[in-house]
Amino acid sequence: MKRLWLLFAQTVTVLVAALFVVSTLQPQWLKRQGTSVVPVFEAPSNAPVAAAEGTTSFRTAARTASAAVVSINTSKAPVNNPQSADPWFRFFFGDQAPSQQQSGLGSGVIVSPAGYVLTNNHVIEEADEIEVILNDGRKSVAQVMGTDPETDLAILKIALTDLPVITLGNSDALEIGDQVLAIGNPFGVGQTVTSGIVSALGRTQLGINTFENFIQTDAAINPGNSGGALVDVSGQLMGINTAIYSRSGGSMGIGFAIPTSTARSVMEAIVKDGKVTRGWIGVEPQDLSPELAESFGMQPGAGVIITGVLQNGPAAQAGIRPGDVITAVAGRQVTSVAQLLSAVANLVPGTPAQLEVVRREGKVTIDVTPGRRNLPRQQSLPR
Repeated sequence: MKRLWLLFAQTVTVLVAALFVVSTLQPQWLKRQGTSVVPVFEAPSNAPVAAAEGTTSFRTAARTASAAVVSINTSKAPVNNPQSADPWFRFFFGDQAPSQQQSGLGSGVIVSPAGYVLTNNHVIEEADEIEVILNDGRKSVAQVMGTDPETDLAILKIALTDLPVITLGNSDALEIGDQVLAIGNPFGVGQTVTSGIVSALGRTQLGINTFENFIQTDAAINPGNSGGALVDVSGQLMGINTAIYSRSGGSMGIGFAIPTSTARSVMEAIVKDGKVTRGWIGVEPQDLSPELAESFGMQPGAGVIITGVLQNGPAAQAGIRPGDVITAVAGRQVTSVAQLLSAVANLVPGTPAQLEVVRREGKVTIDVTPGRRNLPRQQSLPR
């Protein structure tokens, strides 16, 4: 019995040793036909890399909109002192070196196959020569079709064919938190796309334009982006990038764009008439404070109080007087100075319009015939 057990142990030992040698030197002998061995922690070299769940790419929107966004180069001839040729002037002040030619940089958006380009007025203001450079490398000298300093918009026209055209979106449908892309040529480095969200809507009283209704975004906007496109994730135009709030001159995450709704109306007026015509009634308005609202028996924000009336202006001739609270213009409710300014601007000069007014003695309706608005613009924030 002991001899049989010893023989069994020796046989097992030899078989284990043989198995070890074969598995080490010829492991393929142990594989079953039709199967393969793949290391657990090493992916096959041809395995596709899966995108992380929930990630989003803006490549389609960027590709769709970028072709219609252009760079704008402007130049202004040097201005020399007209007295520099006067011998007495040269005797006292010496020879004056000629001033250098001034140049500017901005962006724009092609909005029509006819060659219309939408940009900011401050990009091309006072320029003697304007060159538009398309994303495909083509260049064209641009003609100014018209400008609207009060919204800081301008329309150019270029003489090129087969132009890529951006789709005008519905900026009124934007909501805070929506994702947007800013496309332009910052600092002249070339076309650049940045992403962010809509941070706020209806920004006013910034001192940038007369008529303000800005989209605020944290998509990076820098000098050179002015006039470029703010688009949604479908590549549709939501606004024209106009200004930034910055202490350094660069992006700090607070940028402003003019909504497409405003740009569309300005563009249509300029293309049709060469200018934008707005109504004016000659009043000095102020938001209705809680104290004033209480004295009129109204809710705060229910209207706009008139603190001054221009003598012999349209409002004065119609009977509007200081202390009146205007609650509606031509059927359009107004709850702030910005809304009153916009509603009056939309009136047709020379055509009577009804104003709903609240006075201490009660509510009245007054017909006012607006005049034509022609006021200078104001600027303050970096462009």
